[in-house]
Amino acid sequence: MANAAVPVEPTTTRAPKRASKDFKLNNLAGYLFISPWLIAFALFTLVPMVISAGLAFTDFDTLSNRGDFIGMDNFKRMFFEDPRYWRSVNATMKYVIFSVPLRLTVALMIAMLLNTGRRGVYFYRAAYYIPSMIGGSVAVAVMWRQLFGTEGLINAVIAVLGIEPVRWLGNPRTAIWTLIILAAWQFGSPMLIFLAGLRQIPQSLYEAAEIDGASALNRFFRITLPLLTPIIFFNLIIQMIGAFRSFTQAFIVTGGRGAPLDTTLFYAIYLYNRAFNSFQMGYAAAMAWVLLAVIAIFTAINFKLSNRWVYYETELE
Repeated sequence: MANAAVPVEPTTTRAPKRASKDFKLNNLAGYLFISPWLIAFALFTLVPMVISAGLAFTDFDTLSNRGDFIGMDNFKRMFFEDPRYWRSVNATMKYVIFSVPLRLTVALMIAMLLNTGRRGVYFYRAAYYIPSMIGGSVAVAVMWRQLFGTEGLINAVIAVLGIEPVRWLGNPRTAIWTLIILAAWQFGSPMLIFLAGLRQIPQSLYEAAEIDGASALNRFFRITLPLLTPIIFFNLIIQMIGAFRSFTQAFIVTGGRGAPLDTTLFYAIYLYNRAFNSFQMGYAAAMAWVLLAVIAIFTAINFKLSNRWVYYETELE
């Protein structure tokens, strides 16, 4: 007689359901922990961005607290009717083009000097980082204005050398360079990032190159720079965005007027003047969105060009 078929119990689904429930609870806990940041981001970033986008197409006046929809008139006025706007663009582009490479160069040089086991190197790392921490403050900007004033320390030093005092902040040829030098002086943040990158380069590569007779210059260009290009690229993007948005230094050093002859009228300063001095909030909002677009374009170009000069570890193997 054939054996009776043994009934098969259905496969239990309790374990998968429990795992799915635990996963959802973990996600919920994660969202609860980051909810303060999400709420602040929505209230202080997303909502103002939406409001700013709407104001860019109006002639909103801060004093009257009203404005009518005018379409693209703010942008037309900006590009075709406002000569000061283009002077602010020119000053900002000059500042970005010269200050960013200069700051990165100084930061890399100092990082390489500090990438040693010499005595007191930790003190110097902290000392060099301090200007970057307080460089954007009002106090340092005031100090910088005093240094480059007509009777400041810089003129006092060159007077000892028999050179006539220079009106650093009153001369259109030199005013912006005082701000560029200030930017280079704030090399602490990129220096620390470069230093971290230098610490990741295997010493065995330098030892092998030295055995093969490579000079220090060859080791720098053949080993250090290629392996450091991802760090250089990161610093370049961060410093470029910061330079486009530069405000405090120029506002304090030159009084926020772009003097002399608008040579230090940075984009952010002109935007501020339009919004809070001329009370043209609609025009300022349009300027802000153009700045966002310009930063996005320059960032995208840098990412596109990075394929030609940035080398990652997987590509070097």
